[in-house]
Amino acid sequence: MHYKPDAQKAFQSVEYIMRDVPWGWLVRYMHSTGASMFFVVVYMHMMRGLMYGSYRKPRELVWIFGVAIFLCLMAEAFFGYLLPWGQMSYWGAQVIVNLFAAIPFIGPDLAIWIRGDYVVSDATLNRFFSFHVIAIPLVLLGLVVAHIVALHEVGSNNPDGVEIKERKDANGIPLDGIPFHPYYSVHDLMGVGVFLMVFFAIVFFAPEMGGYFLEYNNFIPADPLKTPPHIAPVWYFTPFYSMLRAITAEWCMCWWFVPFWVRWLPCSAKVPMARHAVALRGLKLRWARRCCALDFWLWMPSSGVWR
Repeated sequence: MHYKPDAQKAFQSVEYIMRDVPWGWLVRYMHSTGASMFFVVVYMHMMRGLMYGSYRKPRELVWIFGVAIFLCLMAEAFFGYLLPWGQMSYWGAQVIVNLFAAIPFIGPDLAIWIRGDYVVSDATLNRFFSFHVIAIPLVLLGLVVAHIVALHEVGSNNPDGVEIKERKDANGIPLDGIPFHPYYSVHDLMGVGVFLMVFFAIVFFAPEMGGYFLEYNNFIPADPLKTPPHIAPVWYFTPFYSMLRAITAEWCMCWWFVPFWVRWLPCSAKVPMARHAVALRGLKLRWARRCCALDFWLWMPSSGVWR
């Protein structure tokens, strides 16, 4: 493997992969673009779950496993974010790790434990590499299996609110369901085809996506003595980073667990499905728009009209 998880060699090894390893540039761009496109699909999947009320009974366990998967994906992306050892990687890791220091009582010691040092250093890079390629993927694999098993127990949700597991024939086959093949398999193949066309168009023609998928500051080697004038992490972290800039670190830590609490909110009770609950659907769409607005505002430099 060409990548070196070493503070002195990490940035140079990435440049070596990009410039000298045959097709290394393609592997690197597929990896970076794949991360962003994967989060696009994840956010769309979560939005669908909110719109269909998939956090309500009897799918509470499916929702909780799904949120746990989302948090693990954020951790996986964060651990991988440091590995190129560029300016944005280094200072982004510095900010996020310091966020854990806001946890009462154990925060400062926890931050030192995560870094393996008093500052982001070679020890941090080594342990983040181990988490990124071994530990978190194994946890994700277990959570995905649990998520699918829980889903198969209650069945998929739908906008009409029909519980397909309630009415079954003598063989135990749901009367209100349809076979996965050819109906869903052909439908999903079309979606996969569209996804791959967009994915490879970005990989070959716009892998940086104007700095949203690969930040320009990350093509500069990490310098602990020089902070970038405008720190803005990759786009799928920016709504949370915007919250961190707007509120205290203690409150920001609480926001990470809001999706878990959705199940126990008053709107989680039995209400008409999202197809008919216009007010509830509008509330969720406004929430999605505000996340996009947070994403946009964070990318604006702290100068001029955006100060």
